[in-house]
Amino acid sequence: MIPKEVIEFAKKNKAVMVDLKFMDFPGLWQHFSVPIKELNEDVFEHGLGFDGSSIRGWQAIHMSDMLVIPDPSTAVMDPFTQHPTLSLICNVVDPITKEPYSRDPRYVAQKAEAYMKSTRIADTAYFGPEAEFFIFDDVRFDQNAYSGYYYVDSVEGIWNSGREEKPNLGYKPRHKEGYFPVPPMDKLQDIRTEMVLELEKAGIAVEAQHHEVATGGQAEIDMRFSPLVEMADKLVMYKYIIKNVAARHGKTVTLMPKPLFGDNGSGMHTHQSLWKGGKPLFPGNGYAGLSDLALHYIGGILKHAAALAAIVAPTTNSYKRLVPGYEAPINLAYSSRNRSAAIRIPMYSPSPKAKRIEVRFPDPSCNPYLAFAAMLMAGLDGIENKIDPGEPLDKDIYELGPEELAHVPSLPGSLEDALDALEKDHEFLKKGDVFTEDVIQMWLNYKRAREVDALRLRPHPYEFFLYYDI
Repeated sequence: MIPKEVIEFAKKNKAVMVDLKFMDFPGLWQHFSVPIKELNEDVFEHGLGFDGSSIRGWQAIHMSDMLVIPDPSTAVMDPFTQHPTLSLICNVVDPITKEPYSRDPRYVAQKAEAYMKSTRIADTAYFGPEAEFFIFDDVRFDQNAYSGYYYVDSVEGIWNSGREEKPNLGYKPRHKEGYFPVPPMDKLQDIRTEMVLELEKAGIAVEAQHHEVATGGQAEIDMRFSPLVEMADKLVMYKYIIKNVAARHGKTVTLMPKPLFGDNGSGMHTHQSLWKGGKPLFPGNGYAGLSDLALHYIGGILKHAAALAAIVAPTTNSYKRLVPGYEAPINLAYSSRNRSAAIRIPMYSPSPKAKRIEVRFPDPSCNPYLAFAAMLMAGLDGIENKIDPGEPLDKDIYELGPEELAHVPSLPGSLEDALDALEKDHEFLKKGDVFTEDVIQMWLNYKRAREVDALRLRPHPYEFFLYYDI
């Protein structure tokens, strides 16, 4: 839609408010709303003001004034407001210079697409994330000077098999057995379907929904692939919709990578392919039907994987998921069909248009604008420098002996290590001014101070179990 059409769309749907959404630096949607009378075509050019100093990782207080510029192509009616409300995703600009704001994650993603086109390698990068999540019935947590705990619960949790539920009807998935039992074992079918229907109302095509591997309500809803920025927009709307549908039912959704001990975490396997002139660039005569260009793209992802981890698996909790023994791939290898490799080449369809790679170590806690942009930049670096991905590994990596495994590099074991890797290896992100040095340094500083150090300074409940009697 163009601005005039958006205004007509709002009138047709009797909107009384306009909700202006934008992404903060770490990766959460922020918003403010204005009455519909404030929406005119000038707003799409000149924007509306807000305080940028109150947004995480953004402006200092003496430079706090910022503008949001709505993107008319993102207009939808918000499905969760009591009063009819038009929703618009916005770009952020400086009110003085009118230049896009360097730390606006959506702008970083837009620059990544522009850089790709400038190389003439491709004109479209398709992304298809498979974001997993948990639907819980209860969550409580607290941390202070003298105590710390968390508690989550689910009617599906195998830990409740002996609970008095008046009556307890059983049918609770055992650990790692949540993929794909039918109801009544799967108690969340209707809620997931409601999420799908709301996603489709928002213009997001869905391919499938299902229960995931873990007990306690793990789920997945798969969206159809889209170009990079458009897909990042859809993923943040996806998060918004699944959380609010759950809330309708008195339940809560989390996209934390590892909320449960002893069972699978939530990943976000991310399918990727490059196209040019309406033709796919990844099919070819190489391994698993890939082109040399696709193999070099893989080479770039693998070469920069340690640095990428700081952006695509960006929380301390991410590294509770990225451990041996579960489906999460910590070893940096590629393979066809093999889900224990960091990069998999899906072999579902013989169609050249379906040829793609699947990067398996990202998780849904990431900021999708930054994560997709970073992976694209790594892949393009691989193509530009013809980086050899090495030999594929068509074995179960978890079954390899120590001698074989010694030759397979692995992901960082902590967010701290990933940030160190990003600090050493980020020149590939700066090509085309996609990630500025300011963005990278703020990311490093924010993550180290707000997350790594914050966690390191606090006693962990399990330390009392291990050490209290010393």
